[in-house]
This record gives sequence, C-alpha cells and structure tokens, in this order.
Amino acid sequence: MKIGIVCYPTYGGSGVVATELGIALAKKGHEVHFITYNQPVRLNALSNNIHFHEVFVEEYPLFHYQPYELALSSKLVAMVKLHDIELLHVHYAIPHAYAAYMAKQMLKADGIHIPFVTTLHGTDITLVGSHPNYKNAVEFSINNSDAVTVVSESLKKDTLRLFNIKKDIKVIYNFIDFEKYDSLDKEPCLRGNLANEDERIITHISNFRPVKRIPDVIDVFYKTQQKIKAQLLMVGDGPERDAAEKKSMELGIADHVKFLGNSVELAKILCLTDLFLLPSQTESFGLAALEAMAAKTPVISSNSGGLPEVNIEGKTGFLSDVGDTDAMAKNAIYILSDDERLETFKNNAYQFAKRFTIDKILPEYEEVYRMVKEGCC
Repeated sequence: MKIGIVCYPTYGGSGVVATELGIALAKKGHEVHFITYNQPVRLNALSNNIHFHEVFVEEYPLFHYQPYELALSSKLVAMVKLHDIELLHVHYAIPHAYAAYMAKQMLKADGIHIPFVTTLHGTDITLVGSHPNYKNAVEFSINNSDAVTVVSESLKKDTLRLFNIKKDIKVIYNFIDFEKYDSLDKEPCLRGNLANEDERIITHISNFRPVKRIPDVIDVFYKTQQKIKAQLLMVGDGPERDAAEKKSMELGIADHVKFLGNSVELAKILCLTDLFLLPSQTESFGLAALEAMAAKTPVISSNSGGLPEVNIEGKTGFLSDVGDTDAMAKNAIYILSDDERLETFKNNAYQFAKRFTIDKILPEYEEVYRMVKEGCC
C-alpha cells in the first residue's frame, strides 16, 4: 500500500507517533511518503520504502501569515499524482485534516479518489481546535474524513463533548517500539556521567509548554530531594525553560537540576532514570510516560486526560490531582526510598507498557486503511 503521512515534524507526541508509525509501516513493506515542511526529527534515514517531500511556502508581501494549508494541500495533490499514493493519513487536526479534505476535492475533479484518515492527538481538539476561530473548520474536517481515530478513550470523550461529530471514532492507542529499549539491556547505563552512586535520577521530558506545568516538576523534585539524594534531568525545550532554570536557582537546587535540551537519545536517557515526572494539566494519552515505562521507569503523574489509561495507580506509579505537588513528592519518596520497592515498580511499569507494543497497534491502523480503501467508512 502507498500511504502519505502528514504530521508536524517536531518533538511533540503527534509527530513522534506519526513518524514511528510510518517507519513501522515501511518495515512491513508499505511505501510511505512523509509530506511536511521539515524532515521529522525521528526520521533518521530514508529508504526505498520511506520518502520525504518538503512543503515549501512562498513568501508574498500580501500575506501577513503565510498560508501553509494551501501549500500543503497543493503538495498533497502533486505527490498523490506523482507517486500514485493510495491514501492519506493526517495527524493533528489543524491544519492537516482541512488540507487533506481540500486535496481530496481537487483530486476528485481530476477523477482521482483519495481517502484520508485523521488521527486526533489532544490539544488539536481540547485547546486549539475548540477555539471559536477554528472550531467550525475542525468539526467540518473531522466529519468529512473517511475515518477518524483518537489516541485514548479520554480524548474520544472530549471530542464528542466539544464537537458535533457524525463519524464513528475509533480509539487506537499510542505505541512503543520495544526493540530500541530492549537493546539497551546489552549496553551499560553510564549513570556516573549524571549522578553519584548514592543518588537517584529523576527525569522529565516535554516541550516545556504551560500545559506541562514545568514549575510543578521543579517543586516536586525540590520536595523529594529533601528526603532522597537525587538529580533531576530536564529534557526538552520551550517557553517555560527560562522560568524553570530561575526557580531552580531560587530554591537552591540548581546544582542538582540538569537542563539537557532536545534530544533524540531519549531511550538512553530513560535507561538511566529511576523515576519519571509528568504533572501535566492534561495529557490526551501520555506518550512520554509510556516511553518511560518501556524503559522500566515508574511514573509520578497527574490524573488528568488519558494518563490513568497508561499509568496504573499503585502499580506502575502514582496519580495525583493536578497541582498537588505535596502528594506527588510523597509518592516519589515512597517509591525511591526502598530498592526492592523501586525494582517492583520498575518491573510493573515495563510489563504494563508491553500492552502498547507496535506489533499490537500497527494491525489496527492497517485495518482502518483497508476499510477506507474499500469504502467501508
């Protein structure tokens, strides 16, 4: 099957999922075409089955904001014709679903039928998509998709609550390629590069947006390290980083907090980690938590959105109300204060994460593709 994938080529969850999905599809023999404005960050190599087509947006003085969705829809039309792409899979509603719909209509005028699948990932629905400036267009695009998937039951409920949806919505969870984590067992985890032997390593990974509640990460660590010797690894970058660095200095813990910036070596970082913090305001699924669990790392998180579907209370970690950093720190101390208890949580996290292997999730997407090609959706 020849599949066109449209996504944001960034470190965010939707781009990561789309890229990993495309790579897995290519390994199974499908021909995958990534169509976006930059090569996705996790797309390390192209091959006979993986292709990247860059979308260029010409600058024109008439436009205050460059019309990316127009350039994208035109590029989709051109790539479908050039490479005989059979279906499009667009990740994130804005503006990808809208651009796919426009491309479908343009191709229809030329006698070409191109179905498209829309996968909703979270803030494209709960934050941006539900904004009055975009809601009508997003609702229209979803209802005119040939199939719609979401990454959690929580996001499905939010979508149906916020929009008048006439399409069936299928939940297909995010997934993990366990090969990259299991291979780390064969490599030494060089913890000494980041912490002393008697210190625990706590990690947070995100795009440092306000929804991730970065100050809470610092606060939880501050309270935890008063009882547990530890180092905090802050992986990622974004608008909240400067404030987090300042807060670390004000609390006198700057020597114990390392800001590592964006990294493609997340599996190796998580290999070193004893505990993962994700106190987000909301998470549609919590891919970062799942990646941590695949690396045998228990999770301290908020109980919002899809996180309770990933992080199981008292088994893979703990859930607390948003903003309750006292409870989060108390649970972190409980896990980290006993070696045997920590090992139990690590093993539990790993075993539960196996429910989300790419081998289990990929066939669900392939079935959706078959249905839309046959006109069943």
